Amino acid sequence: MALAACLALPLPGWAQAETDAADGTGEVIVVGGDHYHPPYEFLDEDGEPAGYNVELTQAIAEVMGLEVRIELAQWSEVREGLENGEIDVLQGMSYSEARAEHFDFAPPHAIVHQSLFARRGEPAVEVEALRGKEVIVQRGDIMHDYLIEHGIGAKVVPVDTHADALRALAAGQHDYALVANLPALYLSRELGLTNLVPVARPFSLRYGYAVRQGDANLLAKFSEGLAILKNTGRHQAIYDKWLGPLEGREGIPWQKVGQIGAALSALLLLVLGAIVIWNRMLKREVAARTAELRQHQQQLIQADKMASLGVLVSGVAHEINNPSSLLLLNLPVLRDAYADAEPILEAHYRAHGDFPFGGLPYSRMREEIPGMIDDMQEGTRRIKRIVGDLKDFARQGGDEPAGTFDLNAVVATAVRLVDNSIRQATGRFETHYAENLPPLSGNAQRIEQVVINLVLNACQALEHPTQGIRLATRHDRTEGRVLLEVRDEGRGIAPEAMHRLTDPFFTTRRECGGTGLGLSVSAGIVSEHQGNLSFDSQPGRGTRVTLSLPMARPGTTPTDGAETRQQEPDTP
Repeated sequence: MALAACLALPLPGWAQAETDAADGTGEVIVVGGDHYHPPYEFLDEDGEPAGYNVELTQAIAEVMGLEVRIELAQWSEVREGLENGEIDVLQGMSYSEARAEHFDFAPPHAIVHQSLFARRGEPAVEVEALRGKEVIVQRGDIMHDYLIEHGIGAKVVPVDTHADALRALAAGQHDYALVANLPALYLSRELGLTNLVPVARPFSLRYGYAVRQGDANLLAKFSEGLAILKNTGRHQAIYDKWLGPLEGREGIPWQKVGQIGAALSALLLLVLGAIVIWNRMLKREVAARTAELRQHQQQLIQADKMASLGVLVSGVAHEINNPSSLLLLNLPVLRDAYADAEPILEAHYRAHGDFPFGGLPYSRMREEIPGMIDDMQEGTRRIKRIVGDLKDFARQGGDEPAGTFDLNAVVATAVRLVDNSIRQATGRFETHYAENLPPLSGNAQRIEQVVINLVLNACQALEHPTQGIRLATRHDRTEGRVLLEVRDEGRGIAPEAMHRLTDPFFTTRRECGGTGLGLSVSAGIVSEHQGNLSFDSQPGRGTRVTLSLPMARPGTTPTDGAETRQQEPDTP
């Protein structure tokens, strides 16, 4: 599923992907947004556009080769500008059926929760019970449209910004404010409005890019750019940077965080500078020595560099573990909360028929939500396993206990985990599992991560869906080894890059989000299992990767209970 795919770490492909260029017209695309709608979009202290929407637009412009000019003003003005053609695209607009009659929307890049706020001490109330109440909304906002279109009967009080709405409510004016949840939380903290609380269950709306109806070409560019950012993980990084802390409801002192980050950056630069200086002095010292001593010194320098990289990797792994642990803690609670709410939703469904739920019909969402939660939980577990691999890379070895496992079962599990990426990459995916494979000794989850890396690399190497991928296992009885071959019909690997494929941080897909760690970590895992990886590739004719592992001692059987079986080729 798409939600699961968003959690996947980017893994390097076989060669560098080309980025689509702009259409060559040289025209500047005017992108509009709200001048005071933090953290989505706002003008910073220097009067420059900032926020989640702004950084996302700049990233899309970068990957698509577009030239954009971001203009932020009052929301009602920029919306009118889109309608009359002064603005080409809005970078953040909530979807509704009424708006879809005038605008075309790209796939959403966020889900915005709308909440009803009141002064502390006021009783809880639903939006439908606002008849006769004075409700403050932002002029031209989706909630302004909602109250009018649904005939709620409230007395609508429009203001220019969310901040104006919250200030007026906090000062005792009117009854309620109907605004977006994250901006309200952000502004309440920034403005010190401690007497405001949400008093109704929030409801969600899709939020994304919008153009005038019929401007399909421009919309397609932003949709394609957004898809690229999601697949490379860059969209998730931007989302976590701006919206993650607020969704976690933690009062993070951003100024202090920035100061600490600056201090750490300065310290890191100092350390790296010291390393560079030390390396130069060391090179001068060994310049006059013999060829044997010079070669030995180069090995020491490389070892020192790897130790420094290990320190960096350990720090990154620690930072990733924190949000992963939060997800693993909260997802079971979310599942239980949905289970508690399900009888109420079912009763409403039986009494009133189908209704929108999360932007889709409830009759569909009730089947999808449990699977979504399970997929997110499994994806988070995979992140923690990958982080563990990074830590193992940093300390040059793992200490996990070994057992016996069936390579066919491991490959089948890996294929299921990356099924969505396979379906997006190719319409010709085949597997062939050899019968009666002997068991292997080692850690099944770590070998599973190697298989996932190889399959995703093959997917990223394809240039169009008609190209295929084939996985096959076999038993080499003469060598006493079990082999997995991963073949793709993609772009292939340049000869000069072949000897560097397993080097840490080497990638030919840096601009697409590649980190250069996938094959490096995989090679380390395979080496720990006394196996090896071999590569055979020709540019334009695809790549074949062979994973070879020694079989376990005679007489052993798999401890994971998996059965070796023959499977027909799959075509996702």
